[in-house]
Amino acid sequence: MRTTKTAALALAAVAALLTATGAAAADAGTPGTGTPSPGAEPTGDGAQALCKRVPKIEKRLARALTRLGGDATQRGSISRLEQRVENARKAGHTEIETYLNDKLTFRRSLVPALEKRQKDLAAVKTWCKANNNGSGK
Repeated sequence: MRTTKTAALALAAVAALLTATGAAAADAGTPGTGTPSPGAEPTGDGAQALCKRVPKIEKRLARALTRLGGDATQRGSISRLEQRVENARKAGHTEIETYLNDKLTFRRSLVPALEKRQKDLAAVKTWCKANNNGSGK
């Protein structure tokens, strides 16, 4: 009896979700309503939004680079992961060492990528100052 009630309740919940999802899908992207469909072409390059986010992006990049360059006591640092690889090697945990070493290789590759982003972002910041924060005016 209890199983029947639970099944009926679950079926009713699924039906309600499907009905709500179907109605939302039918409303989105309706021609003539001004609402863009999910696959619509972008109307601009997002310069104004990017210019607005530059300070937050700068802070996030600097924080990530500081963390990666930290010493062995800093969680997320390359040094700490190197120490963990060495500890796994000493303990004879070959699988753990392999996994951590692959992770270390990726983490090392992040540093030049993030530094390049910082340089690119500096150019964007300069452009934003020269172009009224991308407002097009």
